[in-house]
Amino acid sequence: MSTFDRNWRELQLETLVDLSLTIGRVRPEDELVEELLHRAVGTLDASSGLVATLHPGGQEATVRALGVPPNFEAMRSLFPPDMLEELASGGYVRAQRDQGGPPHELLAAPLKAGQDFLGLVVLGDKETRAGRIPFSDSDARFLLSLSSMIATAVATSRSVAAIERDRQRLADENRELRDVARREGFVGESPPVREMLETVRRVAPTGVNVMLRGESGVGKERVARLLHSFSERSKGPFVPLNCAALPESLLEAELFGIEEGVATGVQRRLGKIELADGGILFLDEVGDLTPSLQAKLLRVVQEREFERLGGRERIPVDLHLVTATNRDLEAMVADGAFRQDLYYRLRVVVIRVPLLRERRTDIPLLVRHFLELYGERFGRPGLKLSRDAIAALMSFPFPGNVRELENVLQAAIALASGELITEDDLRLHTDTLAPPAIDATVSLDELERAHIERVLRSVDGNRTAAARVLGVDRSTLYRKMRRIASNGALRDYDIKHSRK
Repeated sequence: MSTFDRNWRELQLETLVDLSLTIGRVRPEDELVEELLHRAVGTLDASSGLVATLHPGGQEATVRALGVPPNFEAMRSLFPPDMLEELASGGYVRAQRDQGGPPHELLAAPLKAGQDFLGLVVLGDKETRAGRIPFSDSDARFLLSLSSMIATAVATSRSVAAIERDRQRLADENRELRDVARREGFVGESPPVREMLETVRRVAPTGVNVMLRGESGVGKERVARLLHSFSERSKGPFVPLNCAALPESLLEAELFGIEEGVATGVQRRLGKIELADGGILFLDEVGDLTPSLQAKLLRVVQEREFERLGGRERIPVDLHLVTATNRDLEAMVADGAFRQDLYYRLRVVVIRVPLLRERRTDIPLLVRHFLELYGERFGRPGLKLSRDAIAALMSFPFPGNVRELENVLQAAIALASGELITEDDLRLHTDTLAPPAIDATVSLDELERAHIERVLRSVDGNRTAAARVLGVDRSTLYRKMRRIASNGALRDYDIKHSRK
C-alpha cells in the first residue's frame, strides 16, 4: 500500500471517528444533512453534492446542496429510472453523463436505517490536483459508511421529534381538558384527578356508554359534562336527569315523555330521551330505576327507539348514554334488583370519580375556586382564608366530599366578619355535623329536624346561610321548619333564632 493510500485510509477513518463523536447526541435533521454533505464533499474531493431526506411517502423532507441546485427531482433525473429501487436495496449507484455540463460522474448512496429508506446522498465529479478522476470502489464504500451513520442519527432524530410532538400534543390536550374542567366546575390537579381526566379525554370521542362511580358529592355530573364537552356531540344537548328525585310514575313521563290526552288536561310533553337526541343523556342514580323502567331503558339502549307514554309510535333516537351511581350495582344484579343485561350495556367503560379525601392536595385549588365564585355571587369578593382555616380544611374528613366543602365555604363567606375567613368561621365540628346514629323508631320528621338543627347551629341561626348549606331556598327551608314545628318536632328556639 502506497503512502498516499495509507494517508487516504487514515483520513477516512479519522472522518468516521470524528463524525461518530459529532453525532453522538441527538441533533435536528437539517443539521445532520448539512454535516453529511460537507463531510462527504470535503473528504472525497467532490466538486458538488446533494443530500436529500424523504418522508415515508417519498416527498422531500430536507434538501441541502453544494455546487448544484437544491432540487431532488432534478438530480434524480440524471440517474437511471430504477435508481431509488437500487439504493433502497442497500447498494450504491454510479451514473455517467457524456453530454451537457458538469457533473459528468455521479455517485449516490442511500440513507438507510434498518429497512427504512430515509433518503440519499449524491456526489458529482471527484477532482484532484491532477484533474478529474473517477470515484473508486473505496470511495463508494466510504460514502456508504458515512450515509449509514447519518441515517441512524436521522432515524433517532425523527423518533425523538415524534415523541416531543406527542408530548406537546398531550400537554396541549391535557391543558385544554383542565381548562374545560375548570369551566365546568371540576377543579383539581392531583394524580387521581389527572388520571381520571386522561381517561375522560380518551373515552369521550368514542361515544361508548360510560358509567361514573363514586360517593355522593364527588362531582359525577361535572365529569359527565366533561365527557360531553370532549365528545363529537359537544354541539348537541347535554340532558341530565336524577333518577332518585322522582317517583316512578313521574320519572317515566319525565324520561320518555307523554302524549296528549293520556289523562284529562294532559298535554304532550317531550321526555329527556327525546330532548337528548343528537347529544348525551346523563342519568344520575341509575340504580334507583324500577325493574319496569330498567326494561324500557334497555330497549332504548338496544334498539335506539322508544315510545312516549300513551303513544304507539316508535320514535328513533340518536344519543349517547352516561350514567352514574353510588350504589353497589353488582350486588343488586346478584340479588335480581338490577337487570344484568342492562348493567353490562351501561358499564362499557367505568370511570371512578375520586373522593375528596383521596385528593387533599386539590383542596387549596377548590377553596380558591369557591371563594371567587361565591364571593362574587354574595357580594363579598376578595375574601381569603387564614392559615389555620386552610390547615383545618386539609385535615377535615369531608364525608360529603366536594359538595360538603362547597357548602362549608358558602356558609363561611356569608358569616365571615372581616376580609379573612378564620377556622371559627368554617364551623368544622365533626361532633355537630356528623349524622346521628340511625334509630329505626325515629320518624322522618325527627331526622329532618335533627339535621336542620345541626345546620342552624353551625351558622348561628342564620336562615339564609342554612338554606345555602342545605341546598334549598329560604322559603323552602321556612316551610319545612313550620311543618316540622307544627308536628312538635322543631324546638321554638330554632324558629325564634332563624329569622335572618
